[in-house]
Amino acid sequence: MAGAGIKEIKNRIGSVQSTKQVTKAMELVSSSKMRKAKDRALASRPYFNTMYNTVKDIATNTRGVRDPFLKQREVKNKCYIVIAGDRGLAGGYNSNIFKLTTAHMDGKQEKVMTVGKKATEFFQKRGYDIVAAEESVEKCDYDRTLALANTAMDLYKKGEIDELYICYTEFISPLTQTPKLMKVLPLAFDKEEVKSKENSGSRARVQYLPSPEAVLSYLIPKYVSGVVYDGVIESFASEQSARRNAMKSASDNADEMLSTLELSYNRARQTAVTQEITEIVGGVEALK
Repeated sequence: MAGAGIKEIKNRIGSVQSTKQVTKAMELVSSSKMRKAKDRALASRPYFNTMYNTVKDIATNTRGVRDPFLKQREVKNKCYIVIAGDRGLAGGYNSNIFKLTTAHMDGKQEKVMTVGKKATEFFQKRGYDIVAAEESVEKCDYDRTLALANTAMDLYKKGEIDELYICYTEFISPLTQTPKLMKVLPLAFDKEEVKSKENSGSRARVQYLPSPEAVLSYLIPKYVSGVVYDGVIESFASEQSARRNAMKSASDNADEMLSTLELSYNRARQTAVTQEITEIVGGVEALK
């Protein structure tokens, strides 16, 4: 019995060591990808913020400006751009973004545009109307996000959708990632902020040529594509951070299991040796 127990514990130690090697390797790979993705995410934010502020200033500080993407209308159909991961083993990263998205939806009649293999699989299995899909977040460059944004804007212009949302995970720090749902179309700005600017008289005196409408119609498509691209970059950095944290926890748990198993192994060996000595002594006593 003792011999069988020792063999079982030894096999378990080997299995845990093999698992630890895999999780440690995945942790190192995710750490390397996370550092690069973090730099891209931080570098893209100034462009996105500048674009947003410019569009907001034109829309709110110019009287009589009109654009189809600014017009509020009755909401009958919505579209969601959902950005999730390419694979699992990232803790609650994928499930958190799916919970946030489905909680905001009214049902399964909404159109969905997915980025990432996990997002496509999730909404396909549940029968949602997927109008566009990118299988890989890592390979989704600006040209691909531009195509997604153009598809969404075409649907909005044709009246097939009345609102466009993007669901992604915002990268806060290597330890913190926050699922976020943002309304993209129609463009809407904080009324209190706009009202306070008007009351304070801090309206910028800027002349837009050939006209504010022309500048706005040029900037809005770039703004929408920039929002999608920023969401992809933030999500990829968040995914790698979440996977790194999950694999680090798995490696730490493996170390604890190995310590416990080694202690059990040593005790089992000591028990086996003691039993053998007892049997030998008993045999000697029987021969006397």
